[in-house]
Amino acid sequence: MSEKPASRNNGSNTYDVAVLGGGSFGTAMAKVLGENGHAVHFWMRDEGQAEEIRSTRINHRYMPGMTLEGDIRPTTDLAEAVGKAEIVLVAIPSKAFRAVIREHSTEFFDGQIVVSLTKGIEEHGFKLMSEILIEELPRCRSGVLSGPNLAAEIVNRELTATVIAAKDPEVRRTVQELLGCEYFRVYANVDVYGVELAGALKNIYAIVAGLASALNMGENARAMLITRGLAEMSRFAVSLGANPMTFMGLAGVGDLIATCTSSKSRNFRVGYAIGKGKKLDEAVQELGQVAEGIYTLKLVREKSEAIGIYMPLVRGLYEILYEGASINAVISSLMMAVQNSDVEFILPRTIAQ
Repeated sequence: MSEKPASRNNGSNTYDVAVLGGGSFGTAMAKVLGENGHAVHFWMRDEGQAEEIRSTRINHRYMPGMTLEGDIRPTTDLAEAVGKAEIVLVAIPSKAFRAVIREHSTEFFDGQIVVSLTKGIEEHGFKLMSEILIEELPRCRSGVLSGPNLAAEIVNRELTATVIAAKDPEVRRTVQELLGCEYFRVYANVDVYGVELAGALKNIYAIVAGLASALNMGENARAMLITRGLAEMSRFAVSLGANPMTFMGLAGVGDLIATCTSSKSRNFRVGYAIGKGKKLDEAVQELGQVAEGIYTLKLVREKSEAIGIYMPLVRGLYEILYEGASINAVISSLMMAVQNSDVEFILPRTIAQ
């Protein structure tokens, strides 16, 4: 591994930070970091994109018209970016996440803080990004950032909250200090698996919500879909070891509400396009960005069936996207299903009557 660079923090509360990934969320985090006074080594694959940001301070493809302030240093040299950073934020799509980290694993140094921003699941082995970081960078300290964080609102400095999940309290504290500001609030959680799985799963239900919106379903129906989505995703996650209470927080219900009710959500927009009659490939091409929910859906359907977890919305959406089922037929099937309990996780009462 690389040698740890000399710290430039020295009590000044500023850090050298690497942001890996030049998409919309990576850009949003780079903007927050720059405005907070940190040095941002902003890595992306495309030299043309990097040069454009150097010369114009704007990432025209992902954040047109939004100027990046502060000490932002675009680069295509990942080794250089990571080697200079005390903290690394990884915003690389899940399909490429392991390959990039593994290829450059020797560039990371012992004890370096590495935080995943990616809301997805790896196809082989149903691995979350935090698990990949532990496997590929065992000598680093890892964490996960997740929550109702629409990038378009963050770059406009609209009030936003997020969650940093990590076992190491210093990682939680450092990331809170790093990103917290007057419009971006960072809460902490120790349930890394639950926080991360919530962020990945909600993308599926955002696609469902987009479909519902395209079909002009009423507010009652949309509320039902979001709430049953929450029950479904928490049931699945708890079966894999997550804390059910995590789903009552920002990373669970908060993120679910944001992505299921906003046309700024990429997954919502894919669902909306399909609801308006587009094929899946056409909807993805029109979006022009990665919608993680499309990949997550396949993996969750396969995993839920393997472990015997009932997930009717996942099954129904899969039938629509990949088996050519009619949307109306799937909705009718869902409405004719057995009416189960409303709430599955009930805490014992602690106050005597």
